Amino acid sequence: MERWLALELASTIRHDGDGGVADDLATVRGTTRWIQEQGDLLAGLLPAGELVADEDLRLGIIELRQAVRALFARAVSPAPPSPADAHRLMTADQAAARLNTAAAREPVAPQIDWPVGGVPTARLLSAEDDPHVRLVAALARAAIDFLSGPQCTQLRSCTAPRCVRYFVKSHGRQEWCKPSCGNRARAARHYRRQRTAVEGGPAPS
Repeated sequence: MERWLALELASTIRHDGDGGVADDLATVRGTTRWIQEQGDLLAGLLPAGELVADEDLRLGIIELRQAVRALFARAVSPAPPSPADAHRLMTADQAAARLNTAAAREPVAPQIDWPVGGVPTARLLSAEDDPHVRLVAALARAAIDFLSGPQCTQLRSCTAPRCVRYFVKSHGRQEWCKPSCGNRARAARHYRRQRTAVEGGPAPS
């Protein structure tokens, strides 16, 4: 399954399995663990497996996540956004400005690599020494790429009970982020129908 760094960042807010919401970035240790888990998506940008977070970096990533989730909410509109933070979203203009500012903090230049007998490839070469700045800038650029790319049109907010995730719709009939959410949504729908039948009201759609 394809993964996107912007979606991974947004998904650090998730259902905790007990009816509440968990935050993978709630602690410095959790933030370090999450960064290291994104090593494959950050390959070539910085050595994520060696990067250790501090409180300033944790807060910087959380600020970026707030912007990403605000723009995800705009992207899925007029459908409802994730309920985890729907009541406290910043404006889309504020969110876009935050992304652009973070991306601009790292000076980068495109470099071409064209081996003999091979095909040319491009990569970004950073002139920034601070790995924390590079990480936040890389996350911001990934969000900009995601939101301006074709996958953004398939972004959805999962409507299963208690789920707070966003996901990219991979096929025409997909309604939920994962099968377990679909099972939970169908069970809730079945329960509502049974309850309505017992109470004698019109059946819910």
